Amino acid sequence: MKARRWRGWLLIAAWAWTAGARAAVQAVDDAGQRVTLAQPATRIVSLAPNLTELLFSAGAGAQIVGTVAYSDYPDAARRIPRVGDAVQLDLERIVSLRPDLIVVWQHGNSAQQIARLRALGIPVYASEPADFDGLSSTLRRLGRLAGTEAQADARAAALDRAVATLRRRYAGARPLRVFFQIWPRPLMTVNGHHLISRALALCGAQNVFADLAPLVPTVSEEAVVAADPDAILAGSAQGLAAWQGLHWLRAARQGHLLVVDAQTLGRGSDRMVPATAALCAQLDAVRAALPR
Repeated sequence: MKARRWRGWLLIAAWAWTAGARAAVQAVDDAGQRVTLAQPATRIVSLAPNLTELLFSAGAGAQIVGTVAYSDYPDAARRIPRVGDAVQLDLERIVSLRPDLIVVWQHGNSAQQIARLRALGIPVYASEPADFDGLSSTLRRLGRLAGTEAQADARAAALDRAVATLRRRYAGARPLRVFFQIWPRPLMTVNGHHLISRALALCGAQNVFADLAPLVPTVSEEAVVAADPDAILAGSAQGLAAWQGLHWLRAARQGHLLVVDAQTLGRGSDRMVPATAALCAQLDAVRAALPR
């Protein structure tokens, strides 16, 4: 009897150890740090709007207990308690939410504040997708940490298929040189490492300021005129108004001043893929109007 009871306890202990081992999850973040959780996260704080979107897409929206200003998509994100913005975080508020995982914007959030959160022993996952593959990988890794792998993997696979379709469609497209304006005063754009430039490249277009060092450089009107792009893109008609009368500028002369969905293209969520498809269609119209 005692032997049977002892064997029973051993089986129970072995089962508990195996279940615990299965429950532990881990992923390597974009800073190269391995994040290990004893079990999938159930209380997540997201410190960037795009990361909030990606968590929802990965099936983990219900686990988000705190986020930052401008986290407005999907609609459910608007109802999540705020813990500050990308620049200034309310650390006491974050800690009071008892998170078992904090997802941070690697180069957007305050490094000092993130270090303080790490010092408290709260697991931190640093994210900064650099391209479409990075978006797909981020979905998969967030799903792993949140225990929502099935939905995350399905969403990532759909993203990969959509990107592959665009890549095939525009692989032989006539190259276009474009200026992407993200702010009019001062005049600001993006360099070749920005996700927006990855979207342009997928459409067969080249960012005329791709070689500049800052991720978001300031440029002069004279530099844009010297580059003489085939098209100028901005997020609003008002932002393009200053280029309207410059008929010595190719894009203005040919009417290729395009209003695009700059907010979605620049946010760095998986919604960027359909926004890129729409961008490609706009650039196709420019190609069709160019002289042969």
